[in-house]
Amino acid sequence: MPVHPELAPLLALIEAGTPLHALSPVDARSSFRKLTVDFRSPDTLASVASIEDTTVAGADGPLPARIFRPAVEGPVPTVVLLHGGGFVIGDLDTHAGMARALCAGAGAVVVAVDYRLAPEATFPAAADDAIAAVRDVQSRLAELGGSEVLGVAGDSAGGNLSAVATQHVPGIAAQLLIYPATDVAGDFPSREENKAGYFLDEPTMAWFIGSYLGAHLDLDDPKLSPLRGDLTDLPPAVVVTAELDPLRDEGIAYADALVAAGVPVHQTTYPGLIHGFFDMGPWSPACQAAVDETIARFGELLAQA
Repeated sequence: MPVHPELAPLLALIEAGTPLHALSPVDARSSFRKLTVDFRSPDTLASVASIEDTTVAGADGPLPARIFRPAVEGPVPTVVLLHGGGFVIGDLDTHAGMARALCAGAGAVVVAVDYRLAPEATFPAAADDAIAAVRDVQSRLAELGGSEVLGVAGDSAGGNLSAVATQHVPGIAAQLLIYPATDVAGDFPSREENKAGYFLDEPTMAWFIGSYLGAHLDLDDPKLSPLRGDLTDLPPAVVVTAELDPLRDEGIAYADALVAAGVPVHQTTYPGLIHGFFDMGPWSPACQAAVDETIARFGELLAQA
């Protein structure tokens, strides 16, 4: 179906600006923050009981992190949130809305992690940071959520890192992968079908991956392309994709591969929506409905663990 009409004004606003790939990394980060933070009304953010800035372990030293606690009594699950942004942009502020929504909607403590970004830190820095951070949070569940249940969640590049971390850290109870990048070397129809006009375009994808890769040339490395990894004995997953997203097909392929490996998966492709829809609820009731449904399903997985 065509793009949802609710998203047309937002796409027009994005198209009127300078493309991210035409900016320096610093300016691209600033541009993304304007879209996700400056244009965001505080009254659209989900209510949580408390927010605390802290650090978690990374592969090369402490990483900034932020803990979101729900207004729920007793022990609750803990979820590590790894933000999207093509491994180049994004931070704790740009994804505060997602963190709050997960915290309130799933009734979980959310630990959002600010891993190292490219091109200052190239592959495998972000992947190694994600693995180290999840292991650190796993060792501190009693002081965080209180229960023994640990989930991992992420969108886009963060979905990639969540899949990678889940393959490397035993004991995770559930994973939420939101339009994840899963196979850098893959050839998928959605990359051609949706290469322009839907926020995440082909030149920006190439810039993101080129910045992250640095001198690394092995595109089949499972830390880069988790679809190429060992998917046996992984935790149940919620995998969501958008119809008009270049990453649609590799997200679906990852869900299918998990199912083939015996992993319980709930996969949904939302019609008429685009990459980044998890942050577009304030502009689109259709996006907000998809967000609410996704978080509810993930919350069910955590509750059943």
